[in-house]
Amino acid sequence: MTRPWHLVADIGGTNARYGVICAESGNLDQVCLHSVAQYPNFHDSLSHFLTEIRAHATYAMNPTHTCLGVASVPDTEEILFTNSSWRFTRRSVQDLLNDTHLSVINDFTAVGYAIPHLQPSDYIEIGGHGIKSHKPAIVMGPGTGLGVASIIPSNHGNPFVVGGEGGHVDFAPVTPLEISVLEELQKRFERVSIERVLSGAGIVNLYHAIALIKGRQTQFETASEIAESASQGSDSLAASAMNAFFGILGSTAGNLALTLGAQGGVYIAGGITPRYPNLLHNSDFRARFEAKGRYKSYLQPIPLRVITKDHLGLLGAAHYITLLENL
Repeated sequence: MTRPWHLVADIGGTNARYGVICAESGNLDQVCLHSVAQYPNFHDSLSHFLTEIRAHATYAMNPTHTCLGVASVPDTEEILFTNSSWRFTRRSVQDLLNDTHLSVINDFTAVGYAIPHLQPSDYIEIGGHGIKSHKPAIVMGPGTGLGVASIIPSNHGNPFVVGGEGGHVDFAPVTPLEISVLEELQKRFERVSIERVLSGAGIVNLYHAIALIKGRQTQFETASEIAESASQGSDSLAASAMNAFFGILGSTAGNLALTLGAQGGVYIAGGITPRYPNLLHNSDFRARFEAKGRYKSYLQPIPLRVITKDHLGLLGAAHYITLLENL
């Protein structure tokens, strides 16, 4: 007898992750990773995943519920991805899944729904001394882009997650070097959003801008090369770029905490920050988070938690389905 299941997905600009949630247990049973570059469109990727699942004959032909977390604005019939050429319509996905119950949410909205279920072993805590559980929290994460969501507590036990496009607010430089970086990037981009510096491509932008400012030659072309070199201490220009990256990340987190009153904690997700804990700890990340003048004392108690748990978007999408089932 086949088992009922739910389909969850976390679809970013670089990778698409699919998961099978057992409808009976709520457990994440299978995970499949696709590179966006290897598939010409979303439908080919999703069809490949469905073919693999159906071949096992363990699960029902179609999921009961589907929740797609997308790195895009999710509120339209056609979903256009910000950092890839993929696109799809809700109707086309429902046709592919034989009219399954479909939810499309922002990828960081999905991440936000996973936050209340984290255990202390799922994150590294940097500073602060305790959260106020009745206050809002925020989660942000640099990866291919920069995702942001806020988690609002409720009197009913389950929080409400507010997704948004916080990665596209203006880059607000603080140090003389950052001001010079902004001036360099303004020569290349019509507008410099915070995602232009807090993302994988942002690391490359910082590295090349600082090289121009300092009159240095560059050696690297990818974020991973720059970060690895900085981590090994083998290139001072790469180290400057990563110091700037984590400093700007701290300032931005502090700005968001002040804006949303995030005394419930600030969580850092995404694929970059957890990989380089030595760079993070040796940077001005925490100091820049607190460096808000008269409101330093407001931010000092708030913990910064760098999430190390895998598949956060898939788990959050699963929790979102559970909430819908319980309505």
